[in-house]
Order: sequence, then structure tokens, then C-alpha cells
Amino acid sequence: MKIKTLSLLSIAITLGGAAIAENNVAEEVAWTIGDDPIYKSEIEALYQEMQQDRTPINGDPYCVIPEMIAIERLYLHQAELDTITVGDSQVQLQVESQINFLINQLGSREKVEQYFRKSIPELREYYSTNIRNRSRMQQVQASLTKNVKSTPNEVRRYFESLPKDSIPYVPLNVGVQIITLNPIIPRQEIDDVKARLRDYADRVTRGESDFSTLAILYSEDASSVRGGETGFLGRGQLVPEYAAVAFNLNDPKKVSKIVESEYGYHIIQLIEKRGDRINTRHILLRPKVADKDLENALTRLDSLRADIVDHKKGTFEEAAQYVSQDKDTRMSHGVMTNSETGTTRFEMSQLPQEVARAVSQLKPGEISKPFIMKDPKRNRDIVAIVKLTTRIDAHTANLSDDYQLIKNMYEESKKQKILKDWLEKKISETYVRIEDGWRGCEFQHKGWIKTKN
Repeated sequence: MKIKTLSLLSIAITLGGAAIAENNVAEEVAWTIGDDPIYKSEIEALYQEMQQDRTPINGDPYCVIPEMIAIERLYLHQAELDTITVGDSQVQLQVESQINFLINQLGSREKVEQYFRKSIPELREYYSTNIRNRSRMQQVQASLTKNVKSTPNEVRRYFESLPKDSIPYVPLNVGVQIITLNPIIPRQEIDDVKARLRDYADRVTRGESDFSTLAILYSEDASSVRGGETGFLGRGQLVPEYAAVAFNLNDPKKVSKIVESEYGYHIIQLIEKRGDRINTRHILLRPKVADKDLENALTRLDSLRADIVDHKKGTFEEAAQYVSQDKDTRMSHGVMTNSETGTTRFEMSQLPQEVARAVSQLKPGEISKPFIMKDPKRNRDIVAIVKLTTRIDAHTANLSDDYQLIKNMYEESKKQKILKDWLEKKISETYVRIEDGWRGCEFQHKGWIKTKN
């Protein structure tokens, strides 16, 4: 049983209001939780939202949805009792991140407002409530399950008790180490990029061109479709070099000096400062890598690989630490970490495409030939070699190869039982009235229907 922790009521009220008015849904109390009514209009609005988002509903929506809202009320009531709060700055960062995501997906602020039929301030209010409530509920759940731990014997007994059809099937998993080199970019190419950026800045300063138009035409960042606008971001959400310059801008009519970051070269224009967040526009240009420079980097890595294989110059692990330019892995001897799981095991689909292709040809302990790949974070060509450290073929999970997976399953089942028991106790202690016409349901939790309702 997975507890849903979205702010369901705020979705219904904030984004569903217009739909309710348009359809003239009659106001009617469906449930009462403590002193709080759950209105039919809230249920209808949430139902419409879930249909629009194609959110699956497992059962009759007029049974499932009011129970979801009621569960949220119980968690938020406990959050009040526990005086759980969420910092405004934390909420604001997540709100702006969500708004920026929507603008990036739909192309402009105007298209976002048109799609949701709400203004940006109204969407900010909605996401603020949603994120705050979701965080408070998650903190309640974390507090209830904070003491869940397991011993190897408990994990073994849990695994042995699983029905055969409940044991997960684990796809092919691999462990990989990587060494990367960034091809040398000629000084002339860098100078040409800087000259283009200086020209754009001069055109804006002279009033000949609009910064956002130049960003649309020339910027190599995804924000180009929005005229280079980043949306409101905190200092920690920007690379340090960009943040240092952006937060020192004060005049929206001026353009910054050229800023070099790991992504390339930028010029920046201030739009607005709001507390510890800033909204800017920027134009990003990336120096191009010439084919001959890629070939030179490939040759360097091919020579390094030959020396490692022939045991002439140390090990792959040593080379990763002292030669590799991948800052995410060089201090861990080239070991790649799966950002989705936090482990060093990958399904093939979780690896960069070029790495997966190289690894598929290797046996454990072998090192690939050098290849060209796209840096997934910086969208530029680099060269790499990889070493396959482990390969676990697709199989039904077992304790020897998949202990951590089974341990996680066991602890998650313990947490869900604690939450289920807590909810049903909370239900039994809370005044609940379900009106006629809303009772004929098979609810997920016991105790909603009181003997004297």
C-alpha cells in the first residue's frame, strides 16, 4: 500500500475552480473529517485534474478520490500537532524550479498561462501550497518510520517467505569505470566565440538589438526558446562563475562581461532580483571541437589504454585519478555511480548510450577502445574509455547478488505496514461522517464507516 502524498485538496481548489464554475457542479458535502467537510466540488475538480494528467485511478473515482483527500487531511492534522513547518526559501526554490520547467516545456510564460488557464502568480500560489503540504506529509511519514532497520537474518527470512511470483526479475546489471578526455580547443576558436559575444553585447548596449531576440537566434542553451530567460533561481542552483557575475548585476539595461563556465561562454542580462533569487537572460556559446582535435584525443587515450593493458603505466584506477577529466568519477578511481539508485550498478538503459554500446562488447576486467561520446551534462563531444568491472546477467533476484534490493524491499514493506496501521488507528480516533450516496465503496483502509454514522 503506497500512501499518496500529493496535496490533493490544493489541486482541487486551485486548479479546479474554473472547471467547477463552468460545469455548475452543485455544492454538496460528501464526507466530514473532524471539523472539515470534503465537498463534492473538490472531488469533481480533482477527478478532472487526474483525467487531464492521465493519472491512473484504481477503482471507482468517487470512492478512491475522497479517501485520498481524507488521508491527506489526517496527515496534515498530524503535521499541525507535531508543529512541522517548511522553510519559505526551500518552498520558493522548488516553486521556481517547477515554473521554469513548465516554461521550458511549453516555450513561454504566456503558453503556460494559456495551458493552465491560470496566471503565473496563481500557479505559484498553487505550487507553493502543494509543495509545502507534500513536504509536511513526508516529514510525518519519515518520523513514523525513522526507526525501521533490518538485520541479515530478517532479510533472509523475508526473502524465504516471498511467494515465487513476488520475487522480482532483475535485468542485466553492470558496473563500469570511465576515463574521459576533453579535446583541446584552439585559442582561435575561443577568441572567435568571445568576439561574437562582445558583438552581441555591443548591439544590445547601442539599442540596435534586443537581448532576448539575439538569445533566440544564437544561444546554444535550452533557454534560447525563452529568449535566454532562466527563471528565478537561487545562487546554489547556478554554476559558481555565472552566479558570481549575475548576482552583482544591478542595471537591467546593461550586459555583463563574458563569463566562462564549464558549459561554455556566456553574457548575462539582469531581469529582476527577488530576495535571494534572481531572474536573468543569457546567451551561451560553446567553442566547437575540430575533427582533428577529437582524433588527437582518441590517439592519446588509445596509447593510455595500450599501456594499461600491457602493464606499462599503472592501472586503470590510477589513470582515472590522475588523467581523467571527468570530475564526477576521477576521485573514485573512475567508478560510475547510478544517480537513480545511488549504487554502482546500472541497467544498460541507465548508462549513456555510447557507454552502453562499448560495455556490451566487454567481459569483466576488459577495457574498451576509445570512443567519442556526448558529455551528458554539458552537451559537448569528449572521448572516453571504459572498463567493465562486473556483469550480472538477467536473473530472478537472489540474496547473493541482490541483497541490497531485497533489504530495501523488506524495509519498505515494514514502513508501509507502520503507515497503514497508523492511518487506521488515526481513522478510528477521528470523527468521520460519510453521507448517503458516498458509502457504498470498498475503501483501501478500514474504519471509515462508523457504526453510528
